[in-house]
Amino acid sequence: MSASTVSATKAAPKKQTGRKKLTLPWIMLIIAGGLALISLVRVISGAQDLTSVGQVSGALSLAVPIGLAGLGGLWAERAGVVNIGLEGMMILGTWFGAWAGYQWGPWTGVVVGIAGGAVGGLLHAIITVTFNVNHIVSGVAINILALGFTQYLSNFTFNEAPGGSSKQSPRVEEIYQITVPGLSDWLTTLQGKHWFFLSDLAGVLGGLVTNLSLLTVVALLLIPGTWWVLWRTSFGLRLRSCGENPVAAESLGVNVYKYKYIAVIVSGALAGLGGVFLSEVASPIYQEGQTGGRGYIGLAAMIFGNWMPGGMALGAGLFGFTDSLKLRGGAENVHAMLLLIAILLVLAVAWQLYKKKYVSAIVSAVISAGLFLWYATTDAVPSQFVDAAPYLTTLLVLALSAQRLRMPKADGMPYRKGQGK
Repeated sequence: MSASTVSATKAAPKKQTGRKKLTLPWIMLIIAGGLALISLVRVISGAQDLTSVGQVSGALSLAVPIGLAGLGGLWAERAGVVNIGLEGMMILGTWFGAWAGYQWGPWTGVVVGIAGGAVGGLLHAIITVTFNVNHIVSGVAINILALGFTQYLSNFTFNEAPGGSSKQSPRVEEIYQITVPGLSDWLTTLQGKHWFFLSDLAGVLGGLVTNLSLLTVVALLLIPGTWWVLWRTSFGLRLRSCGENPVAAESLGVNVYKYKYIAVIVSGALAGLGGVFLSEVASPIYQEGQTGGRGYIGLAAMIFGNWMPGGMALGAGLFGFTDSLKLRGGAENVHAMLLLIAILLVLAVAWQLYKKKYVSAIVSAVISAGLFLWYATTDAVPSQFVDAAPYLTTLLVLALSAQRLRMPKADGMPYRKGQGK
């Protein structure tokens, strides 16, 4: 081969592989398109509360604890540790947050609740990282232990407190909420006009500036904060290398055990903060069974988001939105969602035909036709379906997104120091 040929080969650009990353303009366009579609469904169905200020505010309140649990799962799994124990760490956060909150104030409750979740994370790290126990077994054990431990503590702590019982705490002082004066009223008025798209946009923005807890603001800031720490710092690079190839990371001088410990403790602290949100913001009182499986749903949101903070936030927002539908408008809003899902499946059929996935297109078309028929022949949906809608949505989204997921390569795999030598 001649020298000129070699030079030309070296100079030739390499073929790009994999999916292109979504840029901010594209993300904003997708969000605008989704909002326009929801607006169209609102106009057709007459479910005017679908994007109201109260609906969006309620969805945000329901999404935050799920998002915090999902963010905790992301920290752990990016370091290679599966954290099924998020539910138990949230339980510890709810109990310790309420216990300290009613005695010394809500912000003390926040700190103590985070510490409670972090202790759960530390226990999970000791079991999985140091003793190399199966991550799933450890997580399930922590969930059971946290539930039993908080029940035991409630029997002689809250049971003897004024206004408390063995299953709930006394009332906790609420964390200060923010409402932007003037702007909130103007957006609420605009949303009440029920104009296409513009009123829906006003409803979304109004939900973000009306009765917004300071803890919600902290939770929202943690999403870009996590992205910056894990993807824009050398610390984050080392931590993620432990989840991709710990042997290679160790060969480069990374203390794999240390980074795994840090990640799992942070994971527990974030889940604990999600628990504090439930017992101090969502309802300012601790109640047994308050988490309601949100730790598991947060894990599902993280998987839906492909182990990325932004995608995880979208997953948490989706569940929060569908869960809030039953609180405002109930059966009417969920009935309107049948039309929305049917339209989305029509778009999916067109995409699958473009990709020449004919079997998938036929299945989607049949389901879409069934949903259109269900919507056209009924005025409401059974109450049981309203209650199950958030969970069915989670399963459906996970099933549709399963093919594009890529977990960290060493996620859940056992690791021993020096095993690459």
